[in-house]
Amino acid sequence: MAAMAGAAASSSFRMLLLLLLPLLATTAAAAGANSSVTYDQRSLIISGRRRLLISTSIHYPRSVPEMWPKLVAEAKDGGADCVETYVFWNGHEPAPGQYYFEERFDLVRFARIVKDAGLYMILRIGPFVAAEWTFGGVPVWLHYVPGTVFRTNNEPFKSHMKRFTTYIVNMMKKEQFFASQGGHIILAQVENEYGGMEQTYGAGAKPYVMWAANMALAQNTGVPWIMCEQYDAPDPVINTCNSFYCDQFKPNSPTKPKIWTENWPGWFQTFGESNPHRPPEDVAFAVARFFGKGGTVQNYYVYHGGTNFGRTTGGPFITTSYDYDAPIDEYGLRRLPKWAHLRDLHKSIKLCENTLLYGNSSFLSLGPQQEADVYTDHSGGCVAFLSNVDSEKDKVVTFQSRSYDLPSWSVSILPDCKNVVFNTAKVRSQTMMMDMMPANLHVSKLDGWSIFREKIGIWGKSDFVQNGLVDHINTTKDTTDYLWYTTSFGVDGSHLVGGNHVLHIDSKGHAVQAFLNNEFIGNAYGNGSNSNFTVEMAINLRAGKNELSLLSMTVGLQNAGPLYEWVGAGITSVKISGMGNGIVNLSSNNWAYKIGLEGEHYNLFKPDQGKNVRWKPQSEPPKNQPLTWYKVNVDVPQGDDPVGLDMQSMGKGLAWLNGNAIGRYWPRISPVSDRCTSSCNYRGTFSPNKCRTGCGQPTQRWYHVPRSWFRTSGNTLVIFEEKGGDPTKITFSRRTVSSVCSFVSEHYPSIDLESWDKSTPNDSRDSAKVQLTCPKGKNISSVKFASFGNPSGTCRSYQQGSCHHPNSLSVVEKACLKLNGCTVSLSDKGFGEDLCPGITKTLAIEADCS
Repeated sequence: MAAMAGAAASSSFRMLLLLLLPLLATTAAAAGANSSVTYDQRSLIISGRRRLLISTSIHYPRSVPEMWPKLVAEAKDGGADCVETYVFWNGHEPAPGQYYFEERFDLVRFARIVKDAGLYMILRIGPFVAAEWTFGGVPVWLHYVPGTVFRTNNEPFKSHMKRFTTYIVNMMKKEQFFASQGGHIILAQVENEYGGMEQTYGAGAKPYVMWAANMALAQNTGVPWIMCEQYDAPDPVINTCNSFYCDQFKPNSPTKPKIWTENWPGWFQTFGESNPHRPPEDVAFAVARFFGKGGTVQNYYVYHGGTNFGRTTGGPFITTSYDYDAPIDEYGLRRLPKWAHLRDLHKSIKLCENTLLYGNSSFLSLGPQQEADVYTDHSGGCVAFLSNVDSEKDKVVTFQSRSYDLPSWSVSILPDCKNVVFNTAKVRSQTMMMDMMPANLHVSKLDGWSIFREKIGIWGKSDFVQNGLVDHINTTKDTTDYLWYTTSFGVDGSHLVGGNHVLHIDSKGHAVQAFLNNEFIGNAYGNGSNSNFTVEMAINLRAGKNELSLLSMTVGLQNAGPLYEWVGAGITSVKISGMGNGIVNLSSNNWAYKIGLEGEHYNLFKPDQGKNVRWKPQSEPPKNQPLTWYKVNVDVPQGDDPVGLDMQSMGKGLAWLNGNAIGRYWPRISPVSDRCTSSCNYRGTFSPNKCRTGCGQPTQRWYHVPRSWFRTSGNTLVIFEEKGGDPTKITFSRRTVSSVCSFVSEHYPSIDLESWDKSTPNDSRDSAKVQLTCPKGKNISSVKFASFGNPSGTCRSYQQGSCHHPNSLSVVEKACLKLNGCTVSLSDKGFGEDLCPGITKTLAIEADCS
């Protein structure tokens, strides 16, 4: 019996194998095809199939490894096919030939997380990156290799650039990450935004571009290489576009696809400036226009900006926050409605993918500033992008004998040339309002505060003494933000009589603290548009010897621009006026120099350093005291919300938790300006100065502290304060959702994009609805505003219009109160009869979550 059963089983297995062989062959062929990435004039071709790709920039060093899986998952849930990142050379090679790929710089770990999520990857090796990252990502030490000039036909630079590029490529090959190896890296980039600078670099520019392209191609990655903003990128390297809008961009060869490497969904912020925002309607408009005009790969720079931890900010004067008004905020939370509005846009575009990539395109004028881009394929598929580029007037257009409502500055997407599934100006997603909820530091009563005061001027022995003023960066080589300039000079008593003595300082940047005879006399700062500054300070001299100590400070190094590595910093002129013999010029005096701070030398920011020796316990920490280190043991903030450190009470300096560098803090007040508005008009061409908030407020008040940096107990917070502040008012804050809002009109598309079928008619007037959802663990506790009619305004400032249904609040409360989420249809019977015939109805709701 056993023999017969075995024979039967064997026969069944052979039959099963025969049935599976075609499937196995198909699977094997697909796996083999998976190693192929090519392109034609229409798109990238992956596994023999043209692909339309949504890519999202997430820079691994600007978050922590514990955040990476969730960030990548949020990108995927938002409709991404791909994650893009720069490779940060100066983070990986801090000294020549010494490489670092740990913690936030674990590139392989980050790439594997992307791969495991089933997403493609674009690797922008550069290795120059710009990116508002200090020194543009190039190691500072390379500037001091004899004969080196960055980014031109210069042998030392090319040698080091090739060596690092090869190192990264080989690292990726070892992990079999390139698509040619069956991996997920489909594109690689060499150089970055160089095309506009070629003229500055003269005769060395063109040969350098050709060399960089050939060097990259010789790496044999098996995937295409790109050069962004490089109009003369040689075949087969693809030139790409970086801008707020790239619909009119054309590659430099008819054989190359149209790729948008940087779509800026917001903008970076500089200390002393207000906060820029880009409306989601405008971002969606730009993306829809790009794909409607033949685009194939679009990347958000950035999808998650994160944090410039430590001293990684560039600029100079770029804030520690690199939030960028991105779809995922600095703390790793979805920014709504931007994240969801773009998610719906991506789903809508994907419904059109096959016809867009394999169909024929045509252009139709529908009015003076209204148009249609239409794609048809051989199977009868038809896709249309209807655009109204008028920045003021809404229009009703006729397309294929049907009428369509087109708000100004908007695009409607019709996957079947009939039904609108998405309009860029009609935001269906809720708005989620985030607040920073204070959480006390919970200072340990047992340990209390400890302080360490920096010595003014030269501590220990001077590093060198010389006549004249030196360049700050050439001296410190960016090993620290700080450089002491100290000199002494004699004053004849007769020159003090009746004199108004003034100290005049000129500096190339970025900041200075001035002390005369160990007394603080003032400070001065440049700004993001001009690092140079001149300052005058009233001083009190004494007869005989006077000692002047100037602490020069940098706030991130130059990160872009022609020959940027030659831009210096530091004091250039020191004079005293009001003396009996006129102006005394101290610039050529004998100056003593000291690199860095004494506290840095002692590693006071490390929890296990300076114990019982240099730290002085204080029952109450001193306030408004410059050049002071503070240390305190703190508890972990409760809950699991992301954490920020509220530094509004402090001046300027650096902060660490358990030895992890939080970054530079500086709650510098932005100027009061009419650039800030309570609401932003998305219509018309966007620029970073168009939509701003926070005028007259601290540029950055809160500083992200990743929860993974906390221990269960015994957490050490260290602050170095330059100017003086009140450390007792420092608090942690939890970033949490406090309220949700929605504003939906009956003409908004309300189609289920997951199950949309071309055969299903669209009647959005019957199906338009508001959806509200509080975060997990919270419910809608109250409805603060509800109006069905023609309300106006924005979240937290909605107002009733001339038409308002009296049942608005009761309908919404019945559907939503005490629930985590709810849906209210604009056709809800509770709204009863139409009180305002002829008016397009809108439902606006604001609700609290708790």
